[in-house]
Amino acid sequence: MTTDALRRTPLFDLHRELGARIVPFAGWEMPVQYSGILDEVRSVRTNAGLFDISHMGRAHVFGSGALDVLQRLTTNDVAALEAGRAHYTLLTNPNGGVIDDLIVYRVAENDFWVVINAGNSSKDLAWLREQAAPQTSIDDWTDRTAMIAIQGPKAIEAIAPVVDTDVPGLPGFAFVQTKLFGEAAIICRTGYTGEDGLEVIVQPGQAPVVWRKLLDAGASSCGLGARDALRIEAGYPLYGHEIDDTTTPVEAGLMWVVKLDKGEFTGRARIAELRETGAGKRLVGLTLSERIVPRQGYTVYAGELPVGTVTSGVFSPTVGHSVAMAYVDEPHGRFGADLTIEIRARRIPCRVVPKKDLRST
Repeated sequence: MTTDALRRTPLFDLHRELGARIVPFAGWEMPVQYSGILDEVRSVRTNAGLFDISHMGRAHVFGSGALDVLQRLTTNDVAALEAGRAHYTLLTNPNGGVIDDLIVYRVAENDFWVVINAGNSSKDLAWLREQAAPQTSIDDWTDRTAMIAIQGPKAIEAIAPVVDTDVPGLPGFAFVQTKLFGEAAIICRTGYTGEDGLEVIVQPGQAPVVWRKLLDAGASSCGLGARDALRIEAGYPLYGHEIDDTTTPVEAGLMWVVKLDKGEFTGRARIAELRETGAGKRLVGLTLSERIVPRQGYTVYAGELPVGTVTSGVFSPTVGHSVAMAYVDEPHGRFGADLTIEIRARRIPCRVVPKKDLRST
């Protein structure tokens, strides 16, 4: 894809003005870094960072049958969601593979918002529309809105004074339609960094105003590089790395968002079968003692035996060495196991740890 064909978010001009390095990503021109990835990661871990996530798909699913289509196509229990709450879920295919991971917001009984990975928007919307009843509408909001994440231990402190709602009292995965700097906004207590914070949906023209005012409140501009490093440190999956159409929630360690007892949904039979028999491999965290970075596709070894493949890796400024996630054959994926990763013709020692512990080991 040429640069001319790439899409731009409502914040693109501001990113350039602020000195961001812009790169192609999932069909968009996006900021990969500002002051530097390591500095931006530290800002989010200690203060508050801003991320442009307007490239992510946003859809409105509403009308008679809206609950039914989301309940049939996703793994979590949409019927159990209360109005004003959101949840993380998976869109699965008949073989139990992950078409995408989503956030579903319930506005009312048959009224939902869905946030989709940027590279999967067209695919996901086509699948939802193909499966939906005629009386269900699926409206793509992506170009009519902007989305900003503010993340970090001081994120709530930075935004609370300028929101017409009790932001500190907003529970995790709750959302509210309110006003931010006097303009309409949707605010949800969600994020993708392992830190506290919010994701905010506003009108496109309001996005640069919100960004500048949150910078004035003490937040820092951050790019996709820092966001990726932060999500790896937190052990969060990324489509195309830890999950894809051939990967099931069983091996990915995502059964906590699969509600087998809610009734039939696409892929349920295969997922239930693998839960009983085992998938043969599991997604684990790997912690290295060195700074050298393991990349996606690198081979993991137990002695001379290849037993797995790295899905994501990064030098972690939080712990001062490299960390990774990898699919490892079941017998070798126990926590505490010592393995190696082949990096540039060297075997680098690593240890298997829970994904959630990557930022603390």
